Amino acid sequence: MVERGLLDLMLSRLRDLSQREKILLCESFNTEQDLIQKSQADIEAVIGHKLAAFWDINVVRTLAERDAAAARQRGINMVSWHSPAYPPLLREIYDPPVLLFFRGVLPNPEAPLAAVVGTRKPSPQAAAQAFGIAKGLARGGISVVSGLAFGIDAAAHRGNIEGGASTIAVLGSGVDEVYPSSNRPLARRILETGGALLSEYPPGASPRKWNFPARNRIIAGLARGVLIVEAPQKSGARITARFALDYNRDLWVASAGVAEERDRARFDRRGTTKLAEDGAQIIQDASDILRAWNREEALPESQEVQIDSEKIKTTEYTEYHGVLI
Repeated sequence: MVERGLLDLMLSRLRDLSQREKILLCESFNTEQDLIQKSQADIEAVIGHKLAAFWDINVVRTLAERDAAAARQRGINMVSWHSPAYPPLLREIYDPPVLLFFRGVLPNPEAPLAAVVGTRKPSPQAAAQAFGIAKGLARGGISVVSGLAFGIDAAAHRGNIEGGASTIAVLGSGVDEVYPSSNRPLARRILETGGALLSEYPPGASPRKWNFPARNRIIAGLARGVLIVEAPQKSGARITARFALDYNRDLWVASAGVAEERDRARFDRRGTTKLAEDGAQIIQDASDILRAWNREEALPESQEVQIDSEKIKTTEYTEYHGVLI
């Protein structure tokens, strides 16, 4: 990004443009001067439509300079869509972020990622299964990508770390503004074990409710397959499932997410139940995913975690009980 100067930071700060339109500008320009010297008519010719208002390029450059300084001070790295280091599967989606901010180590582009997501208020069975599947995937050489939220996301990150993988968290805020704040210790552990925190939002950006649906497209875009463990009908996990289908990713639901509901008032599984009814494959454990990806031999049989609807057959969930949900 050195020869491009502040170009990519400036593009990320442009108002009233979609990510796809920012990518068109990213492809068209090579340095920040290319952008600074363009007129409104030049920009409109690239993106293919009229702008309601043109931005003050000096204000945009000042914001980009501020982002660059904050990133340096806080140990935050950046990777542009223009860079060969940009995650390749994410590059393929319709509206990838023009710039990713990250802490830690970007995922290996040669290794597939599995997204594991679900409700913030899971049943004990679903939390245990998320942990166990993520742990089994790690022992099969698969890192998990999730959203660092309460519940299923946190369980999946912890299980993946426990299995020895470098897990990836995508945030709906700046990577220096971990939300929820109670998951900051987990975020540190992700970094300490070789994983990464990723975001399209600049340093210091606070979590906003509209950031999270956009964040979910990145989770699905990074992954080769998406597992929805347990989710209500209206949920961020269902949004992630729609992105997975749009991006032609594998889509699964966990067996705990379609289990017989004796406690319907407490745990809402209507979202995962509907996905299964619509044809999503039901996953019992990590070996189902590893088998689908021709990697099942990597998982020792003794490490598989079985979930019983009456009794949780894992010791790991007991250890983290009260933290995961």
